[in-house]
Amino acid sequence: MLRVLLPLLAASAAWAADPGFELSGRLVPRSGASVSLFGSTVPFSAYTLANVDGSFHFKKLEPGMYTLSVFIRRRGETRRTIEIGPGTANSKGRVAVTLQLKDSDFVYATSLRRHIVSARQLAIPESALRSYRDAQKDLSRYDVDSAVKHLERAVDLAPQFSAAWNNLGTIAYQGRKYDRAEECFRMAVQQDPQSYEALVNLGGVLVTLRKLDEALDYNLKAVLARPNDALANAQLGFTYFSVGQYDLAVKYLEHTRELDPANFSYPQLLLFQIYSRRGQRDQAAQMLEDFLTRHPDWPQADKMRETIAGLRAPSH
Repeated sequence: MLRVLLPLLAASAAWAADPGFELSGRLVPRSGASVSLFGSTVPFSAYTLANVDGSFHFKKLEPGMYTLSVFIRRRGETRRTIEIGPGTANSKGRVAVTLQLKDSDFVYATSLRRHIVSARQLAIPESALRSYRDAQKDLSRYDVDSAVKHLERAVDLAPQFSAAWNNLGTIAYQGRKYDRAEECFRMAVQQDPQSYEALVNLGGVLVTLRKLDEALDYNLKAVLARPNDALANAQLGFTYFSVGQYDLAVKYLEHTRELDPANFSYPQLLLFQIYSRRGQRDQAAQMLEDFLTRHPDWPQADKMRETIAGLRAPSH
């Protein structure tokens, strides 16, 4: 993710850590599914099963951005960004979401692979798998230090454990330890070149570290592997923005908005910059308006509204 967005991410992370929120969701059409919730900007991981009516629940959530993953047998996986906070919750702290699922929302072949035990996975000793599972329990309680210790033990016991390396890289990235994140993501890719998660995450940290030639290569591979993955499209758009190829940046950032309008990469903010530079005031204002619709708790919302008013004012 781009370094220019880090102050914005820091602002969103500045909300008080109140683990009193709940997420209540429903799948339409109703279906049995495994549902996972991942912290987008802070380390967190939790898992549940949808009920027969398609409903699911997560409790004791801190405010912030989360990625919701839904896996349905024979359909595949789909992901959406969910914002948890005062602006999206009711008076009891509950955020309600209804996911209208279409076949085109799902990635099948690559996501199915994540739910099948591979030969390499079978070679990982039970002690390493246990440490990995313990780390996920730690993350569900926001206990990052303990999670890191368990993950480091997992890769010590099984250096080929790509998922554990990827998890360590994600935590390092969210803690702004970008060199360590790059190291972990490279290890994850090395140990399992077919790991999409490691591939797209490596592409993201390379953009942050301004290793743009390599970032372009990895992010192009990610988009080719999953053309409808919002994160891959966002990172490719960020890469093109960084090298000044604004037409291509707009193409992939707009596609990100179509796929996941509330995506934690905040594509509207870079699109706002591009449209502003081009003197496209109406489009620039639309991006900020769309952003505030998706992120009502944004700390700088008042300043953003002032900017919108200025863009909407008649020019002389």
